[in-house]
Amino acid sequence: MLPRTQARPPATFDADERLRWVERIARLMDSQFALPGTRFRFGLDPLLGLLPIVGDLSTTVVSVALLLTMFRHGASGALVVRMALNILIDTVVGGIPILGNLFDFAYKSNERNVALLRAHYAEGRHTGSGKGLVLLLLLFLAAVVALVGWGSYELLRWGWHFFNQ
Repeated sequence: MLPRTQARPPATFDADERLRWVERIARLMDSQFALPGTRFRFGLDPLLGLLPIVGDLSTTVVSVALLLTMFRHGASGALVVRMALNILIDTVVGGIPILGNLFDFAYKSNERNVALLRAHYAEGRHTGSGKGLVLLLLLFLAAVVALVGWGSYELLRWGWHFFNQ
């Protein structure tokens, strides 16, 4: 039986179709559309964020899926932690009513993460693993997402009772 060898990631970011796919999805989520007559760009993330609970959670799920894809294709554990912090900031602040909606238009966590991965590839450091650290971080992110969902639900429930008295 022949020994198993691990496939090495491509030498450049652009050489890997899966990473180009991540970049396309990040663009769709953060800057696909332009406000006519301006340089202001936005994506689906702030638009979906206008939907209470479901919108914020769905954009977080997409961001985490992109993060996992980047991790599987060359991002080191330390880089994944930085990327996850971008997602965490986007999720926590984006979950705040009104302020979070405005924040979502300005803070483009997916594009920040793609830029971090591009720089990581440019430095030639796109191999390595920190799976234990990443698993712990993903569990933490899942807990934060659950808390944001629960908090949003409670806030809506409170608002419903407050305005229906």
